[in-house]
Amino acid sequence: MIMRSLTRYVLIELLIVFLMTLTGMTLLMLLVGLATEAYRQGLGAGPLLQIIPYLLPNALRFAVPGTILFAACSVYGRMSYANEILVIKSLGLSPMTLLAPALVLSFVVSLAAVWLNDVAVSWGKQGVRTVIMHSIEEIIYGMLRTQRTYTSDQLTITVKDVQGRNLIQPTIAYYPAGGEKDVTIVADLAELQFDPTRNVMKLTMANSAGNFGDGTTFSDPRVETFEIPLTNLSRNGSSRGRISDCALGDIPHRIKKQYQSLADLNQTLAVEASVRMMTGDFSALEPLRWKSQYNQLNHHAKDIRKLEVEPYRRWANGFSCFCFVLVGAPLAVRLRNSDLMTTFGACFLPILVIYYPLLAFSLDRAKGGGLPPYSVWLGNLVLAAIGFQILRSVMRN
Repeated sequence: MIMRSLTRYVLIELLIVFLMTLTGMTLLMLLVGLATEAYRQGLGAGPLLQIIPYLLPNALRFAVPGTILFAACSVYGRMSYANEILVIKSLGLSPMTLLAPALVLSFVVSLAAVWLNDVAVSWGKQGVRTVIMHSIEEIIYGMLRTQRTYTSDQLTITVKDVQGRNLIQPTIAYYPAGGEKDVTIVADLAELQFDPTRNVMKLTMANSAGNFGDGTTFSDPRVETFEIPLTNLSRNGSSRGRISDCALGDIPHRIKKQYQSLADLNQTLAVEASVRMMTGDFSALEPLRWKSQYNQLNHHAKDIRKLEVEPYRRWANGFSCFCFVLVGAPLAVRLRNSDLMTTFGACFLPILVIYYPLLAFSLDRAKGGGLPPYSVWLGNLVLAAIGFQILRSVMRN
């Protein structure tokens, strides 16, 4: 009965501190995210309100690890300073009676954090891009009215003035993807209109002239309409096909697809090499002539490695919550300090010095092929080892 009451008491204390801190940190992260998107994309009040639900999982995934550690430091630091741990030991109970709720809670929170990581990078980022694409007309006009220029990865527009929806003396530079020719156009007058059904921006211009990247020029005094695909007009350069934006459930399919593409390319190159050898065209087999093919092979191999690493990375990021508490809770008991920020700083320091450098190192090496994909758990394992050592010390003393 005593153990159950103690467990309930500690769990309630942890939940109160965790939820209160999480609410504050999430709101702060959300405001930072909204301010960043407003500055980067030039979003108005309407689109900003629309992207709040999509930014929320991203704010939560960054706030959760720190707040669960803060809750553990707050509760156990206070209990240790008030000698509640000594009282528990004097009753013949193990300190694990008090520490177990934090470990169980952090384990459950870690599972939720894995889900949040997945939702934030797949559903959340895609939702933000969708809102931006549907608001792109408003964004471009807003930037042109205030700054007289708008720039993205594929489009640059500068104007002398904006009168209503008319762009006065615009200069438009378009850099299409897929190896197509760049084009720069100047006109006396232009107007933009977004077509959501086809996801293109219609650009209507009067008395236009321009030139392509290869030096070809053109001039047209009539009113003409051009269409610009909105595949990558987001000012942060986000692309829908990024590996880091894949849902966990889609990764096995993408790995299979990449392996198939790699096998098809190898087969094509083998056939081509055989034909060259049979026809005696050995000069065509020189390495420099196969540079583009080698680059394609390397590209597929890199994508496969990144895809194989991604699930391990997300699970490791999620379970950082458990590892943080495994270090922070017993360390807070050992410190017995009434100053919460001092306790939190002392608990967070080994995490800052050990965990994040190890995560960055193992992630970079795993994506480069120098380490196996599961090596991204290295930081978690080192923290867990340190946490178990501190926990043993608390149990003994």
